[in-house]
Amino acid sequence: MRHAHGRARRAGAVLAAVLTWAGLLAGAAGCTADGTTPIDSVFGKGSAPKDVIRVTPEDGSKEVSPDRRLRVRIPDGRLESVKVVKSQDAQETPVPGRISADGLTWQPAEDRLALAAEYTVDAVAVDGHGRRSARHAVFTTKVPGRRFVGYVTPENRAVVGTGMIVSVEFNREITHRAAVERAIEVKAEPPVEIRAHWFGDSRVDFRPEHYWKPGTRVTVALRLRDVEGAPGVYGLQSRTFSFTVGRSQVSLVDAAAHTMEVRRDGELLATVPITAGAPKTTTYNGKMVVMEMLEVTRMNGATVGFRKKDGKSEYDIPDVPHAMRLTDSGTFLHGNYWAEGVFGEENVSHGCVGLRDVKGGGADTPAGWFFDRSLVGDIVEVVNSKDKTVAPDNGLGGWNMGWKQWKAGSALR
Repeated sequence: MRHAHGRARRAGAVLAAVLTWAGLLAGAAGCTADGTTPIDSVFGKGSAPKDVIRVTPEDGSKEVSPDRRLRVRIPDGRLESVKVVKSQDAQETPVPGRISADGLTWQPAEDRLALAAEYTVDAVAVDGHGRRSARHAVFTTKVPGRRFVGYVTPENRAVVGTGMIVSVEFNREITHRAAVERAIEVKAEPPVEIRAHWFGDSRVDFRPEHYWKPGTRVTVALRLRDVEGAPGVYGLQSRTFSFTVGRSQVSLVDAAAHTMEVRRDGELLATVPITAGAPKTTTYNGKMVVMEMLEVTRMNGATVGFRKKDGKSEYDIPDVPHAMRLTDSGTFLHGNYWAEGVFGEENVSHGCVGLRDVKGGGADTPAGWFFDRSLVGDIVEVVNSKDKTVAPDNGLGGWNMGWKQWKAGSALR
């Protein structure tokens, strides 16, 4: 399941002059296609903190009982921060809670979880040596009876980039796709033609032929209540929400030139040296959309099978700064503080796009500068990589599909 969650929305002032980071950037270790980096090249053998932050229910859990207790724990050190957000019908609500006096546990103010909701947990801890570690987890709770719900991207009242695609992920397979598609209405002001495309039986995306125009207001009506999505399975939701399209920002990553050109409303803001995927672990070509933005996150290769011969994780970075997810499979554009000498010079990552940063994340670094001027929904396009074009259902990659083919994926054609 694609997790659309934890989205920070950052927009900075437009720079008055073109910025060039040449000569400022140095160093990156490899980053896998799931957003991870070889641990030995990051910290040196055996020096990385362990996975100390434990979240229950576990990351990726589905149909969690509302009686299940939500807890964040560490065995030692202290929890620095815990942020929990509940999402229902595209509406995000902070979950109040507190960290215990000894700093080892966080628990919510109310023990009972909401039904038919998605919970996102972002926790940061500090161990006895002052090393920070982050954890990002998502789980969904039980949907009552023979009902289905759709988890929607983006959420209500969001301000997004011009590449945002409205995506609805269902908790059950939908066999009556035409009936469900007919019950979801997406309109724009000023008006533009918007069409649906199904990816399998549990996801439908909506977009116009071209990127949204800045200032567009998009309204999504979910009229799914009592709509039969599969034999004997009926919709639960009846809700209307909206979001606004902000300024246009398109960033062009040239994997061969090791640069990223950042354009705001068509004007060049900066040319930033980067590192992309190494020859054996190349970065996808094509148009990708920023799906979520994390000030700091953990990246662990074991989650996608990158393990050493002894079974240990091949990649594990506990505090990657300024991480922006581009695909479901784990391609990130993120800050890097752990190596030198490659930005603008060579490609050494395992699929991600890396920008120079400092430990803890620096506001005046290339990664911090870009993060602070980005929105969920911004476009990052990669060219000249020796890899295939990213699949249209890998993240919000639908812009890589032609309009005719896109329309052919509607159940109402």
